[in-house]
Amino acid sequence: MSYLTESLKIEILMRIGYGDRARTQCEVVRLFRETHPDLPQLNQGTISKIEAQYREIGHVRKVPSKRQAVVDDDTKLNLLLALEENPITPARQLARDKMEPFRPTIMDKV
Repeated sequence: MSYLTESLKIEILMRIGYGDRARTQCEVVRLFRETHPDLPQLNQGTISKIEAQYREIGHVRKVPSKRQAVVDDDTKLNLLLALEENPITPARQLARDKMEPFRPTIMDKV
C-alpha cells in the first residue's frame, strides 16, 4: 500500500461514494484497475483498510507509528541498582531521577 499516494487514496474514497450511490469494494477495485493499469494490482483488502482508516481518523495521510522507549544497558543497570538500594522508592520516581527526559514507561523496559 506504500505505492498509493494520498491523492490516489482520496480517489479510492471518491469511487466508493456514499449513501445510495455507494459502490462495493470489488467494484472500486475493478474501476481502479481499469483507470490505473500501470500501478500494482489493488485488492479488496487495501480498499477496506483505506476506508477503515478514513472512518476511524478522518483522513488518509500516513500515520506515524509510536516508538518504543530505547533504554541502554547502563541505564537499566543504574535503575536496578537504585531499586536494590531503596526498594520502597516508587518506580516512577526512580525513572524520573535517573532518566532525562522523564519517560513513564521506562520501568517496563527494565
